[in-house]
Amino acid sequence: MSYSIAVRALCEFTAKTGDLDLRFTPSPTALEGMLGHRTVASRRCDKYQSEVALEGEFLQLKVRGRADGYDPAQNCLEEVKTYRGDLSKQPANHRQLHWAQAKIYGWLMCRKLELEQINLALVYFDIVSEKETCLVESFSAPVLQGFFEQQCRLFLNWAEQEMAHREARNLAAQQLAFPHADFRPGQRHLAESVFKAVSTGRCLMAQAPTGIGKTLGTLFPLLKALAPQQLDKVFFLTAKTPGRKLALDASQVLFDQSQNLPLRVLEMVARDKACEYPDKACHGESCPLAQGFYDRLPAARQAASRINLLDQAAMREVARQHTVCPYYLSQEMARWADVVVADYNYYFDFSALLFGLAQLNQWKVAVLADEAHNLVERGRSMYSASLDQAALASVRKSAPEALKKSLQRVNREWNALHQPQLAPYQAYDKAPEKLLQAVSLCSAAIGDYLNDHPQGLDSALQTFYFDLLQFGRVAELFDEHYLFDISKRDLERKRPLSQLCLRNVVPAAFLGPRLKAARSSVLFSATLSPRRYYADLLGTPVDTVWIDVESPFSAEQLQVQIVSRISTRFNHRQASLEPIVELIARQFSERPGNYLAFFSSFDYLQQVLTLLADRHPQIKLWQQSRGMAEGQRQAFLDQFTAESQGIGFAVLGGAFGEGIDLPGARLIGAFIATLGLAQLNPVNEQLKRRMAAIFGAGYDYTYLYPGVQKVVQAAGRVIRTRQDRGVVMLIDDRFAEPRIQQLLPRWWSLGTDSCATSTLITS
Repeated sequence: MSYSIAVRALCEFTAKTGDLDLRFTPSPTALEGMLGHRTVASRRCDKYQSEVALEGEFLQLKVRGRADGYDPAQNCLEEVKTYRGDLSKQPANHRQLHWAQAKIYGWLMCRKLELEQINLALVYFDIVSEKETCLVESFSAPVLQGFFEQQCRLFLNWAEQEMAHREARNLAAQQLAFPHADFRPGQRHLAESVFKAVSTGRCLMAQAPTGIGKTLGTLFPLLKALAPQQLDKVFFLTAKTPGRKLALDASQVLFDQSQNLPLRVLEMVARDKACEYPDKACHGESCPLAQGFYDRLPAARQAASRINLLDQAAMREVARQHTVCPYYLSQEMARWADVVVADYNYYFDFSALLFGLAQLNQWKVAVLADEAHNLVERGRSMYSASLDQAALASVRKSAPEALKKSLQRVNREWNALHQPQLAPYQAYDKAPEKLLQAVSLCSAAIGDYLNDHPQGLDSALQTFYFDLLQFGRVAELFDEHYLFDISKRDLERKRPLSQLCLRNVVPAAFLGPRLKAARSSVLFSATLSPRRYYADLLGTPVDTVWIDVESPFSAEQLQVQIVSRISTRFNHRQASLEPIVELIARQFSERPGNYLAFFSSFDYLQQVLTLLADRHPQIKLWQQSRGMAEGQRQAFLDQFTAESQGIGFAVLGGAFGEGIDLPGARLIGAFIATLGLAQLNPVNEQLKRRMAAIFGAGYDYTYLYPGVQKVVQAAGRVIRTRQDRGVVMLIDDRFAEPRIQQLLPRWWSLGTDSCATSTLITS
């Protein structure tokens, strides 16, 4: 059995020493890097060879990669690195790593061409000035061979351990039994479809109702496919924290069922949640966990590799024992885990770690996207960028003198955009070139300053700097799937402030290639209808399979009542308050218990709650508030107990509209007093126009489909098990329209309440 590794991955394992140091960052974007490499290659002679594929072996280790360039006339192999800032401030261990890569490539080239000697060049290309700094050394083939074999030996013990782990993992996965006595209704259909999709290398979209066990129903078949499909990793991606917890809980179920299952499951969390010293910078002179990080990493990595379930708590404990940063230890363990549980952005974002590692190491991966209906909005967010002029005004006051001129130039070009725009909001086909040039020059100036002043920037200026970088990155990708818009604020000021946004409308062009790059991608959710809408916006491959998994629930379990005598349109809200209050109170009186009441806004919610509390003070009420912290959200949910009775008020599409589990008596009903349509505002109207131009379905794609999806998700909170019984009241006359009802789950049996004396639903 052989072990294959990329040159860069080998050197990062064997040749990284000393401090973790992020001061010579952020590095150029991927696009800037590619352009830099092309520029260097274009300056070379006609016989210059770019992207030279090389490979070699040492014992059972296969090493492969692509050298950046080779000039046969000079017998010179080049390793090109793009950068910004002062090269003299580059940490020594970065340079050491680059030379290691060049030497490995040098030996592989000597072996390929049977050379006795070769010249190696580190070419540092400044993406701002486009100047090259070349460091050239000559090496004999035997010296390079010795270095190559030394690096391979350093890695071989680990490689042998990993090969043994993989063999044991695959064998155990093949023998793994489903951890329950039987599949739930619908769960087998889902699991078989996932296994077939990964076996045929296709993408699967699975609409599967809540309660069938989607997490285990998708994860289990992919573990069974590890050996036959030679999968390296499974990425379980979620939109929110509760989704990660479900995946970790499902993994624990598998570990409990198979005590000696040699599977490594890793949870990845955001840096701000993992950081032990948020007030310190990421370098050895500031943070004690960064000092000597790479010297202590091997022992920490070895300890972490012995733990099956590396959730946040376990990772933190290993990091504490070895005095290393838990966040960067988790990034290292992503290379050696079998299942990685993480947020969408770890695979889909521009600089996504998991996607980058998969491409670099040529991993064969399977991707699970939980609650995939969220991927539309999350995708738009990941591929958009915005700048706030109030933030610019603040950082201009406190910025170092060396940066004031470039920040002033950005502000000057920004103000120039206000003069021709009379309306508070305006969308444009593209961003003005002068502004983009000012943004680019300002980003470069701040980057140079950072390299000259390694103590860093104050937090506000650093945040604005990252916003500038994202804005410039997105501007390079701007096309017909984007809007550039300006939203003016503080209009009473002599010079109003504004927000600039490069707004992604259709994320398909970015999501699609990531989905295709995996051996198989499985997008699953209780709401993936209509199929065409999600296919268009997510960019799923043309051969994608779409399934609608049968529900395990019967219509008798959930009584769905359409209250069509009430309109919740904005103009009718005042008139709707009393009828909604009486409806809620009567239902609660007939069948006391725990209910959720969903509304389109906090204002509407507050109006109904205030009137209900005044008219029926005996009913216990609690409410969602704006910007609730995680602890406050948990306190809201803790009110729903098996013995309690009351009504929780929440906003549709918010934290309590999906991803929460309140089985049995903890929740027996929901009132949904809205169709869930997005707010009618200039931004959404621009989205509607662009959707109409691209897909011919502006209103449906912007308002209707996302709105009804929120309604179905909220209703899905009521019935969680096959023993549950509950009621959902859909309060709005538009729910009676046939085209709306066609978007609701097929297993629902709809009752219509068209008169004022409707029959209440009692169990």
